Amino acid sequence: MLAIVSAMQEEISLVVESLAHATTRELGRRTFHEGAFHGVEAVAVFSRWGKVAAAATVTQLVSSFPISRLVLSGVAGGVRHGLSIGDVVIGTGLLQHDLDPSPIFPRYEVPLLGKSVIEPDPQIRDRLMRAAREFVREDLHSLVAPSELAWFRIRSPQVAGGVIASGDKFFASAREVEELRSRLPHVACVEMEGAAVAQVCEEYGVPFGVVRTISDSADESSAHDFPRFIREVARHYSLGILERFVRER
Repeated sequence: MLAIVSAMQEEISLVVESLAHATTRELGRRTFHEGAFHGVEAVAVFSRWGKVAAAATVTQLVSSFPISRLVLSGVAGGVRHGLSIGDVVIGTGLLQHDLDPSPIFPRYEVPLLGKSVIEPDPQIRDRLMRAAREFVREDLHSLVAPSELAWFRIRSPQVAGGVIASGDKFFASAREVEELRSRLPHVACVEMEGAAVAQVCEEYGVPFGVVRTISDSADESSAHDFPRFIREVARHYSLGILERFVRER
């Protein structure tokens, strides 16, 4: 069974609408939607926001459903120079930028796992990369209103692999982004759930992948850009990439 986890309610709602023969289960204050997603047995759920909430959601998910693989989708703030709103980052590794168990363990290292960066399943990662590239090339301009693409200056989005940093913080300051770059120069984007989901999957042995659409520049414009981007753009990215992901056999 494929688990589809989204960090945005607007995104998961479109996935749920696409489920055939859908049923729902309430567990741990989460609503899990089961059904066939383009012929693939799936369960979809809203992760909720932040590392603890997302970890609780995925722990409930893998404990209650026969999950064989998991995909986390959502949005992120761009950190790497050259990334723009509308670009897509496929996670090549996930880390917690606010984790510091030193001096007992090295900074960023997950205690008892012996690693700071958790890598996704390479097959899922590569399939997400292909699906995202096909989506931006073939589907984007027919699914998102031209006025919205123009508003966010989205023309020919790039799809790139990169390390995704998670933490319980919404970045809305250029100064804070520069400080993060100085500490973690290899990070592509920031969000609030991915590394927690990755840790749960690592500990339960569930293959996973993460796809994030750049919604803002993690600076002072973030709060202004974010709601409109989620409502008018991001949910179409999420659904379109997931559809292409499952259709690849």
